[in-house]
This record gives sequence, structure tokens and C-alpha cells, in this order.
Amino acid sequence: MKVSASGLYKRFGETQALDGIDFDVAGDISVLVLIGPSGGGKSTLLKVLGGLEIPDRGIVSVSGEEMNFSSELSLLEHRRRNGFLFQSFNLFPHKSALANIALPLEKVHGLSPSVAHDRAIAALERFELTEHAAKFPAQLSGGQQQRVAIARAIAHGPGLLFLDEPTSALDPEMTAEVLDLIAELKKGGQDIVLSTHEMGFARQVADEVAFLTEGKIAEIGNAAKIFESGEDPRLRQFLSRVMRY
Repeated sequence: MKVSASGLYKRFGETQALDGIDFDVAGDISVLVLIGPSGGGKSTLLKVLGGLEIPDRGIVSVSGEEMNFSSELSLLEHRRRNGFLFQSFNLFPHKSALANIALPLEKVHGLSPSVAHDRAIAALERFELTEHAAKFPAQLSGGQQQRVAIARAIAHGPGLLFLDEPTSALDPEMTAEVLDLIAELKKGGQDIVLSTHEMGFARQVADEVAFLTEGKIAEIGNAAKIFESGEDPRLRQFLSRVMRY
């Protein structure tokens, strides 16, 4: 994975969501996890990296290519090369699970209907969802909907997969199901950048962890180091609270 940012700023009204983000992740790293308090900038940073949000200023490079935020065409190409999963599932409610995966393959990635169908079937099989292919989102559990959303995000073979709080809307059992799936994706060689409040999972799956607070990356480094001997007092305070029970 190669992802970097320099002097990254983003403001929404009176809120400074990103306040001078600088980081450089490269080399033998397949999963970068963003942690930190709510409102710290995790989701905004993910959306900027995924080409879904335009920063006020700053430079971002993904997979060795600097992003051109002034060109909508360039951003569209960036989105096509990568995959993004939102906190809410964002499935089309009037489309079946199969159609939810096949339609973007046709309309966004330009595949023929038959190829898109076959690719969607393969994605459903990979995530053990074949029996649910004809079901609409309302007929699926939360965990099944999230698995369909993940299948849709990776069906085209993304270079990077961005996951924004992938378990925020799930109960504990469904959360474990989706986290297991993400761990399997890592084992399969998928590069992932994700934000999460699941600290046990972050510690287990992350190669690199970035702690964001008040729109800044207060500390970034090896996952074991961050969780065992993080230096920033705000990081230590945050971990002491969220890992107390």
C-alpha cells in the first residue's frame, strides 16, 4: 500500500474537520486503521482519500499517483479504481442483492450485462450469499446487507478498499460476522484503509494505526506500538477509556 497526505485541510462551516494532516504509509502494509474519538476527522479523511470529498487544500497521493481534486473526471477514475463502503449500507432498496452488485459493474465500470451478472454471482458466492441473490435489502439482516455492500465494493477488483465504520449499524453478532469477513479480505491480499471503534479488531487486523483527534493525526505507527506504548497523552487517554471493559 502507498498512501500519503501533506498539508491536508478541510472545513465545514465553523468546523475544522481536517487541520493539517500529514502522513506517509508505504511498503509492506496492507491494512491502515484510523482510530480516535467521534468528530476527530476519521470519516472526512477517508472520504478525501476515496475521492468523495474535496479538501480545501493539501496534497494526497494514492498508489503512487497524486490526486487531482480540480478534475471531476480524474476523481471519477480514482473512484473506479478503488472501492468505498459507507457507514450506512447505501444499497438500492428496490433492487435485489444480485442487482445491487451487477448494476455498478455495468454503469460505472462498463461491463456487459452478462459479464456483470457473472461477476456479481461470483461475489455473492465468495461471501456465502448465493441463497440471498434475489432478496431485496429489506429482506436481509443487517449483517447480510453489509456483506452485500462489501461484495459490491470489491466486485470490480479495487486497488484500495475504504471502509468507513463498517460495523456501526450492526449488533454484536453481526459485527463479529463482518469483522471476520474483513480479516479474510486482508488474508486474500486486499489493501484496506478503514475507520473503526472496534479496538480489539483494530489491534488484531491493522498493520499501521493512525490516531486522529481534532482534525489532526496525533500519532501513527505500528499497531502493536500504538496500542502497547503509544506516546501521545490523548491517545493513551482515549485507549484507557475505550478498552476499559
